[in-house]
Amino acid sequence: MLLLLFISLSLLLLVPLLFFFCFFLTADGDFTLMSKRHVKREEIEDKVVWITGASRGIGEVLAKQLASLGAKLILSARNEAELERVKKQLTGKHAPDEVKILPLDLASGEDSLREAVEKAESFFFGAGVDYMIHNAAYERPKTTALDVTEESLKVTFNINVLGTISLTRLLATLMLKRGRGHFVVMSSAAGKVPTPGQAVYSASKFALNGYFQSLRSELCKKGIKITIVCPGPIETKGYGVTTSARKGSEKHVSSERCAELTIIAATHGLKEAWISDQPVLAVMYVVQYMPTIGYWLMDKIGGRRVEVAAQKGNTYSWSLLFGKKKP
Repeated sequence: MLLLLFISLSLLLLVPLLFFFCFFLTADGDFTLMSKRHVKREEIEDKVVWITGASRGIGEVLAKQLASLGAKLILSARNEAELERVKKQLTGKHAPDEVKILPLDLASGEDSLREAVEKAESFFFGAGVDYMIHNAAYERPKTTALDVTEESLKVTFNINVLGTISLTRLLATLMLKRGRGHFVVMSSAAGKVPTPGQAVYSASKFALNGYFQSLRSELCKKGIKITIVCPGPIETKGYGVTTSARKGSEKHVSSERCAELTIIAATHGLKEAWISDQPVLAVMYVVQYMPTIGYWLMDKIGGRRVEVAAQKGNTYSWSLLFGKKKP
């Protein structure tokens, strides 16, 4: 009788554990994000959304999806011609000619950023910016931490960190006067876990996470929301990891899916969201909750990841951990 009871209880526990395990293996986001299945359209429709880095990659896809949800868009990037191209492709409640183009270089200095903020706030009859999506970023090809040039170091931090923070400081002041505003920060899995071969890029994303997590705690009682999105490797067209993503066994989340999950996270007011396929998602969980084991894993693959990246091989695959070492 006791044996039957034990077996029954074991089966009752085993079934949900198997379901949980299968769900985790096939998930492309963290558990909280996966529980929010749909975009809350009412949080986006007719809201003013300003996107930096909107001329290509995830920024372009975000613009298309947000337009289809009825958002009023302000698109920024350095390349005005590419912004016009994106604008012509938008469809939704608001006509393409209502979309505002605002060329912007995050490394241009505070005076230039202040002028951009003033223009953005004046659009749509002075309605002000409801969502600021910080998507612009600078990323150099993978290299060892000690091989990064001084120029690359400065450019990465000027765009990824200093420019983004300066733009936030200027815009947040105006949001506070209205008592509302939402910053959506496109960070990276590289801002949560050590990233051999991308040390400076990783450092810039860690800096963003630290700043915006702290800022949220300061302003959350004043109507300002902050959502930090940490994507792993993303498949984009003509940008980012597309070339390497199509080689070997690597699997990447599509830019369309990444944009969809980003909008879901923002409209549900999530504080942080992770977007990635395996094995990166599993590594993020291990580093977050079992850091000693997580850092041991990263140390194990660190040198090999840099070597593989130099050969344009699989830099996000299980083979880095379990593959045979080269002589």
